[in-house]
Formats: sequence, structure tokens, C-alpha cells
Amino acid sequence: MRSLRENGLTLFFGVIFVVALVGQAVSGVALMNEEQLNAGLDPITIGEYVTTSAFAVDVTENWQSEFLQFLLYIVATVFFLQRGSPESKELDEAGRESDADQKVAEFSTNDSPAWARRRGWRLSVYSRSLSLVMGAIFLGSWLTQSVTGSVAYSEEQMRELADPVSWSEYLLLPDFWSRTLQNWQSEFLAVASMVVLSIYLRERGSPESKPVGTPHDTTGVEG
Repeated sequence: MRSLRENGLTLFFGVIFVVALVGQAVSGVALMNEEQLNAGLDPITIGEYVTTSAFAVDVTENWQSEFLQFLLYIVATVFFLQRGSPESKELDEAGRESDADQKVAEFSTNDSPAWARRRGWRLSVYSRSLSLVMGAIFLGSWLTQSVTGSVAYSEEQMRELADPVSWSEYLLLPDFWSRTLQNWQSEFLAVASMVVLSIYLRERGSPESKPVGTPHDTTGVEG
């Protein structure tokens, strides 16, 4: 029970992620089978549907936008500030901060991560490991979206007796950028809204909010 409590946030979002993914698969195969029947084709099973390019592109186009959001947020909050927002560092702390503040190398402690204790390439990599991993997941998701999207688009073209397209050709088509940019703009708006609304609004007990009685212009303070 202690382990469940200490990992509750991860477990909560992990469970609702799986539920949402299953729901997407169930509703997606139902929609595809409607189209199959209208076209005089046989319906497919949910197992067959989750291996199609149509399902893969719908999943990965959301994943890549989410990880891009977090990648940009992680890097942007190093250098950019927002007066009054708990999502911002304090107004005099822009930048990578000093070794003493970050507790690295000679300023590290006995329980500091091993790669934070010595100078060199390990410290350099570990100091940027969060953005590197987020960036790698974003690029992988974006690449998968583009590949599966080109396959799905070509399949649709062939059903309409038109020529299929190559991956490089698909990257230049409106279909790809429409799918991509409609996700990106929603993520950017969500982040900007969180930064600004958290200046004036509160959520008692949440670390994403300032304490309820904190003045609006207090910056870098979380509840």
C-alpha cells in the first residue's frame, strides 16, 4: 500500500492513459468498419485495426505534440520568466544557474546522482538528460507519425484510384502539416494558459498553484 501511495501520480495517469488508448482503439475500429461496410468491404477485428497505419498515425500525432510541448517547456523555463507565475523561476534566476545552486561536482552531496558528482561529459549529458530524452521521444514519434501517415494517405489515394505518394512527398503535403500543426497550436495554447492563469487563480494543495493567499505578483512559489 505504501508503494501504491508513493507512486500514485504515475499509476493514476498510467491507468487513464491505457483506458483512453483502449477507448480510442474501440471507437476507431467501429468507425473504420462503418467505412468498410459502406465501401462493400469486410469489417476488421480490433486486433487487425491496432496494427494499421490509420491507428498508428492517430496515436503518434498526439504523442509527438505532447512531447514537443514538454520539451519546449523544459528548455524555455530555463531562460524565460513570467512575473507572478509559479511555472516560472524567480525573476533573478534566469539561465542554467551556478554549480552551487545545482549541487554538482564539488558542490554535490553524498546522495547526489553519480553523474552529477564529477565534471566532464557525464555531467554535461546528465545536466540536459531530461530535454535530451524528451527530444528523442518527440523525434521518434514525429518520424513514426510521418511514416505511418504517408502509408495511410497512400492507401486512401489508392482507394480513390489515385497515385500513392512516397514518404518524402508526403512531408510536403498539406495533409501532414495540417495534422501536425493542429496539434502543436493546441499544446502551445495550453501551456501559455497555464502560465498566465496560475498568476491569478489558485488550486489549494496543488504544487502547480501558488498557495491560495499568496499575492498575484509573487513569482516562482508553488503550493
